[in-house]
Amino acid sequence: MTANECQLCGPGRRRFFTGLAALAASSLVGVPSVQAQTGTPVVAPGHDWIDVHHHLVPPGYMSQVPSDDAVPGASATPRRALDNWTVAHSIEQMDQTGVATSILSISNPGIWFGDNAKARKLARDSNEYGAKLVSSYPGRFGMFAALPLPDVEGSLLEIAYALDVLKADGIGLYTSYGNKWLGDPAFEPVFAELNRRKALVYTHPTTADCCRNLQAAVSPNVVEYQTDTTRAMAEILASGTASRYPDMRIIFSHAGGTMPFLIERFIGWARSPQISKNLPKGLKYELDRFYYDTAQTSNSVAMGALTKVVPDSQILFGTDYPFRTVVEHVKNLTECGVFDDKRLGEIGRGNALALLPRFRT
Repeated sequence: MTANECQLCGPGRRRFFTGLAALAASSLVGVPSVQAQTGTPVVAPGHDWIDVHHHLVPPGYMSQVPSDDAVPGASATPRRALDNWTVAHSIEQMDQTGVATSILSISNPGIWFGDNAKARKLARDSNEYGAKLVSSYPGRFGMFAALPLPDVEGSLLEIAYALDVLKADGIGLYTSYGNKWLGDPAFEPVFAELNRRKALVYTHPTTADCCRNLQAAVSPNVVEYQTDTTRAMAEILASGTASRYPDMRIIFSHAGGTMPFLIERFIGWARSPQISKNLPKGLKYELDRFYYDTAQTSNSVAMGALTKVVPDSQILFGTDYPFRTVVEHVKNLTECGVFDDKRLGEIGRGNALALLPRFRT
């Protein structure tokens, strides 16, 4: 494919493929060790970071989560990190690195474990606890509310309660439910309502039923999470959900999964008549509208690739706390060599403020 054929090649992005090769050939990822990040506080001067990928564990939540063997994808969840979560440690991590605000969300395995009534209660209890933290620590926390999907009716009720009563900053979804990915017709009423409300939608990867326990020695969080994010993105594009609901703003975790690496395949796929009819403004337009966080991708290769595909305005700071530390993400981003201080300011705070303007003060 030539540069002229590349639909995504705009100013500063025409050398995507050669640039990615150069990144890979240089320092492979440039991720400092965690051990080197636990001492002196790491702060990028002038950046009051906003972390859009920061998990919470409500009281009693873990007791509601069945054993790993009973929950699809739960074996990939480092339960120890969730068991040890505290509000105090979240704030300690934030303060060490100059993170002003973290937007809280429930990690996988999520809310729904086969019983709609129990899922509705767990979603409500989790959201009310999150709202209590937002109220108790003004300016320090925001919240992406949990839904009891695949229970669509219960999810519509929780959207109304979370946004109208609890004043949540947005809604959190998982990339798949069972063997249905976001964009599937089963979730159409939920997306229609989120679009009507012009909602901010945060997505978190999980493991679809199809792809559990494929390799005994390879945990799903190594490969499947990134892949599930890519599948959800592809489904949202292919189904026309993205173009049909232009007022809904979507954040994809972990730099968009494997999409940046697969961009050449995405371009060819999007040219087919079956897909292009659902992308009336083109693939580039939709990819440039999505948002992408830096959680577990704060290295030169991942960030270098992402910035060749989408503009900086679409990149948001995220840490995946408590599975990874806030400290290492700030250190990695500031030292990866991809961003200067001005760009770090946009990614660390400015872009999030465009979506979450209440945190300006």
